[in-house]
Amino acid sequence: MGLVSVREIKCKRFSKYNLEVQCGLHCHHSDLRSDVSSLKGHICVRATTPMADDSTQSFKAVDLVVQLSPALKTKPHVVDFGTVFTDHMLTVEWSVTEGWQAPFIRPFTNLSLHPACSSLHYGIQLFEGFKVYRGDDSRLRLFRPMLNMSRMANSAKRACLPAFDQTELLECIRRLVEIDQDWVPQSDSASLYIRPTFISTEVRRMVTFLWGECFLKLKNNLISLMCLWQPSLGVKRPGRALLYVILCQAGSYFNSEADAISLWADPKYTRAWKGGTGDCKMGGNYGCSLFAQYEADDYGCQQVLWLYGQDHQITEAGTMNIFLHWINQDGEEELATPPLDGIILPGITRRSILELTRKWGEFKVTERYLTMSQLCSALKQQQVKEMFGSGTACMICPIGHIVYLGENLHIPCRDKQSVKLTSRLTKELTDIQYGRTPSDWTFMV
Repeated sequence: MGLVSVREIKCKRFSKYNLEVQCGLHCHHSDLRSDVSSLKGHICVRATTPMADDSTQSFKAVDLVVQLSPALKTKPHVVDFGTVFTDHMLTVEWSVTEGWQAPFIRPFTNLSLHPACSSLHYGIQLFEGFKVYRGDDSRLRLFRPMLNMSRMANSAKRACLPAFDQTELLECIRRLVEIDQDWVPQSDSASLYIRPTFISTEVRRMVTFLWGECFLKLKNNLISLMCLWQPSLGVKRPGRALLYVILCQAGSYFNSEADAISLWADPKYTRAWKGGTGDCKMGGNYGCSLFAQYEADDYGCQQVLWLYGQDHQITEAGTMNIFLHWINQDGEEELATPPLDGIILPGITRRSILELTRKWGEFKVTERYLTMSQLCSALKQQQVKEMFGSGTACMICPIGHIVYLGENLHIPCRDKQSVKLTSRLTKELTDIQYGRTPSDWTFMV
């Protein structure tokens, strides 16, 4: 056990076997609830972690500390997604006793974690992902980053990790990008990917106040206590956490030259369920998908089309939101995507597509449930125009065919009867991201 700090606790009554605490640890007494039990040998105080809400005092960008790397890396040509990282990273530590520490930009380095760290054992962690683009004017732009900050805050609340000021985090990220701006490629097909990550570093949970004259003394109705932390593998709200941000070059996400990807749909695997964490960007949602992904490979497909329920609802494609452009059962031209009902990740690209197409006003745009039986029927009646996935990493990705219950379903994505919706959306979104079209969706670095 290691010494943490000396704290003073006011008490109303003190005896050999009983101690009643009037207020918690003074540094964050409003955020803590103390459950005190007295024993002959020691007193145990269990402090609960404040939930992620607006009441938690956040770190501030004005307190940012910067330590530049003494030796910068050689910058390669644009490489595959997520394989080469920049020179610096951002770290911000938090503990239940000390709160948020000053944000720190430092040389990119490995993390040191205790083997009992709860993020390793219980998956108490989450992440985000967005990009910085170098425009034709050489200026750097982020695309709707406050939506990422909001989604990250929602994920943190679900994971019982502490709250933070979203604007302050974005400013810290802006400074990190500014420092490593030479890594942002001058290319319409590449960018710099930003990966904020938030993990529990909880190892030691029980606070123990030793009973003895070297640790405890009574003075002016104040008891000075030396506190120790004991290692614990218990499943609890974290008392310590680390928020960090790394940057990497982002080229092509899919290792294929094909225009469209293939999907494998099998109802025996489920990505998310009602009441779960499918609407949060947590690592567990992605790690548990790997087994199905490798089975999709065995069927010659690049990604999994995730189905849900007895009616085989279409939910997501790999790590992407999914859209169907078709003539619906009522004979209407429609762009449809599954609704945000708790199992769908609220993608920023998804939201942007919905807002753009609704602004056009050229066809019906809906968030509705879609099933495989509806898709199969529409394909047989030649009512499907296009089907595509959307996400930060891939932007917009056409779907070419789906393997479902032993049948290979062809999606008419390459038909050139008219300008494809995917091509139009890609152009409009990239024109905004690279500054060719002025928009309040961009955030200047």
